[in-house]
Amino acid sequence: MAATPRFRNDADAASDADPHLAPESASTDRKHPVDETLPPLKMFTSGLQHVAAMYAGVVAPPMIVGPAVGLSPKETAFLMGASLFTAGIATLLQTLGFWRIGARLPFVNGVSFAGVTPMVAIGKDRGHDGIAVIFGAIIVASLIGFLLAPYFCKLVRFFPPVVTGTVITLIGVSLLPVAFNWSQGGNAKAADYGSTTNITMAAVTLVIVLALRKLLRGFLQQIAILLGLIVGTLIAIPVGITDFGAIKDADPIGFPTPFHFGAPQFEIAAIVSMSIVMLVCMTESTADMLALGRIVDRPADERTIEGGLRADTLGSAISPLFNGFMCSAFAQNIGLVAMTKVRSRFVVAAGGGILIVLGLVPVAASVIALVPLPVLGGAGIVLFGSVAASGIQTLATAALEKGENALIVAAAVGIGLIPIAAPEFYHSFPKDLLVVLDSGISTGCVVAIVLNLAFNHLGGKPEPEPSEYFLSLPPLPLSLSPPAPMDS
Repeated sequence: MAATPRFRNDADAASDADPHLAPESASTDRKHPVDETLPPLKMFTSGLQHVAAMYAGVVAPPMIVGPAVGLSPKETAFLMGASLFTAGIATLLQTLGFWRIGARLPFVNGVSFAGVTPMVAIGKDRGHDGIAVIFGAIIVASLIGFLLAPYFCKLVRFFPPVVTGTVITLIGVSLLPVAFNWSQGGNAKAADYGSTTNITMAAVTLVIVLALRKLLRGFLQQIAILLGLIVGTLIAIPVGITDFGAIKDADPIGFPTPFHFGAPQFEIAAIVSMSIVMLVCMTESTADMLALGRIVDRPADERTIEGGLRADTLGSAISPLFNGFMCSAFAQNIGLVAMTKVRSRFVVAAGGGILIVLGLVPVAASVIALVPLPVLGGAGIVLFGSVAASGIQTLATAALEKGENALIVAAAVGIGLIPIAAPEFYHSFPKDLLVVLDSGISTGCVVAIVLNLAFNHLGGKPEPEPSEYFLSLPPLPLSLSPPAPMDS
């Protein structure tokens, strides 16, 4: 039987070290879509769409941590710019990479929200000293994570479809409350939070995005999210929910001076706390890479995950130098890849470049900030829902009718939904445990892995390696349309 030709991978020169990347046929030199470059205009607009989708997620942690540690509004704005700048660096490490660093997938990195609670606890009301201790803890935790990456990536063998499908579904479902919060206005203390105006604006944006996806073709269809955000923002101006204050107060130029808040300080308790956060981030990034690998039809093997985790941890170690926080994968951008069908990692690298520019030019960043949160929330419902849909598609290949696979999914999804459905469920538990328990993705992932080991490995026939699953399965459809019926 003739070998099935594959796309040429830019890493073919190293294929002797990674058999998954070796071409099965020398007759084709066509690049895999992940390694294709697009025309400059398409590259920029598609990259800008990724930035628009993740902008709020990048600036939200510094907006919370800054005031909590006692920084002034101007200093908090500086933290926000630094977070954009370091997110760009981390994204370039992930998409372009060097040596064995970087997943080389269309993978967006930014400030991890998992670290917000422990960072607030570490630095509360300590001012610049609090920020210095946070940065010191992040540096040490990131270096530990970098050293652990070659060993942590071997956990991929415990991520068959029954586990990855569960985790991908939880990623999407866990993100939906974020979209709902944005749709209501984003600030629960604001007078107009949950107002009919905000929710109607989110609904209008949702309808616009869906209509554009249906009516447009080609490249315009691919940037339907970006167009929907622009149209939604324009509609929001006469409605009165667009804030131009950010542009008026923004500086034209603002480089994130290294160690702006002083040299990093190292405290054992803070290091332990942030090391736990790093393990949580590595777990979620592993699941995100497996999800993205399925979506772009380039399954993430151990080497890919090792490179991705090294990029995560190296980006996080560099981040405090420029006054940024711990970086990890942004799952919302996986949904954008699935919707737009644009799989090129260079598009996301262009987004990383845009993030760096935004970090250096605050006035440019403020233009992106013009998008009202209700508008972003309406688009977010589609983006995050598409991630959950990808998880369901993966579960469809997991042979749920065999053994206890359905029970594994039921228990993992049920436990993973606890922080979403009942946020105060673990309120009496120690704060250190809440770093893990408050993340439905992390708890669901751990439960799925443990139950898969118990039911499918211990005392029974082991599950096939993930690579065997993924290489034998057809690629996930890159849209929300149902698959075409199979011919008999």
